[in-house]
Amino acid sequence: MNDIVQVRKIIHIDMDAFYASVEQRDNPDLRGKPIAVGGAAARGVVAAASYEARTFGVHSAMPSVTAARKCPELIFVKPRFEVYRAVSQEIREIFAEYTPLIEPLSLDEAYLDVTENLKGMPIATEIALEIRAKIKAVTGLNASAGISYNKFLAKMASDLNKPNGQAVITPKNGPAFVEALAVKKFHGVGPATADKMQRLGIETGADLKEKSLPFLVEHFGKSGPYFYGIARGIDDRQVRPDRVRKSVGAEDTFTEDIDDLDLATNELRPLTEKVWGYCEAKGFSGKTVTVKIKYSDFTQATRSKTTTLPFANCNEILEAATGLLATVYPFRRPVRLLGVTLSSFTSNQGDDGHEEQSQLDFGM
Repeated sequence: MNDIVQVRKIIHIDMDAFYASVEQRDNPDLRGKPIAVGGAAARGVVAAASYEARTFGVHSAMPSVTAARKCPELIFVKPRFEVYRAVSQEIREIFAEYTPLIEPLSLDEAYLDVTENLKGMPIATEIALEIRAKIKAVTGLNASAGISYNKFLAKMASDLNKPNGQAVITPKNGPAFVEALAVKKFHGVGPATADKMQRLGIETGADLKEKSLPFLVEHFGKSGPYFYGIARGIDDRQVRPDRVRKSVGAEDTFTEDIDDLDLATNELRPLTEKVWGYCEAKGFSGKTVTVKIKYSDFTQATRSKTTTLPFANCNEILEAATGLLATVYPFRRPVRLLGVTLSSFTSNQGDDGHEEQSQLDFGM
């Protein structure tokens, strides 16, 4: 007797220009105008851009000076993360009305497994429509959705009809969709990996599908099996409501570059306090501290230290970070950014160390 394999129903919900949309919602004077959430200072970075700003080529992670040059009428708005977190929680509560299988990726996006859902609704597209309508009614904000039989394709589908739309990629259409897609547009393929694939003659999903599993493992290591699967429209990753947080980090871009070790060391304390404060509130610690150094020419270096026992307090993390920073002094260039990350987690509460993935709002 053959087993019946149930096709999963995965929805990826992605809020449209979330931070910027919240600001336009709360301030009518900003509606219909190009705005960027982030610092307007010379060293600022765009955290989010409204769709009006995006038409000028402004996007997140862009230096503020570049954004202002592309869009002279751009309005910079200081971020209000406490508001974004509150709205995100409202959205999360809506998700919970439909399924307990919610995997947040950040404040503004999440995967939902609605194969078996709390409403007993058989059609995932109707669930997505209902969720988006409820988000609009409760928060006044637009969301887009992708619906498919796995996480990779649901994520790709949510971009197809943005903003304020949704799209479906069925099991029948999934493999052909991937074959026609440029690998540089694949979720999980960054610029460096896309460049490497291009050098290997891989520009589309069809090109990727032609490569053998041993070839992909040879060139991409542990990511090889994942690439082999998604090239065929296969992604067996489950929606995990209790994702293990792998790291917590904080970083800061300085108003002026720093070329003095003492000044740079002083900047480590507020970063370690943010990291430790988060870990202490959540009841876990880690055994690996990493310091990130970005220089004035945008090149960067990292230094890490792993201890036998987890760090017990903020001062221990600061001491380790200070020692790591000293190993790259004299700096080869003035430093424009420092970051501190804690990883290799253990729980301080005797549980399994699982924690819901959330967005940490450090390093604007």
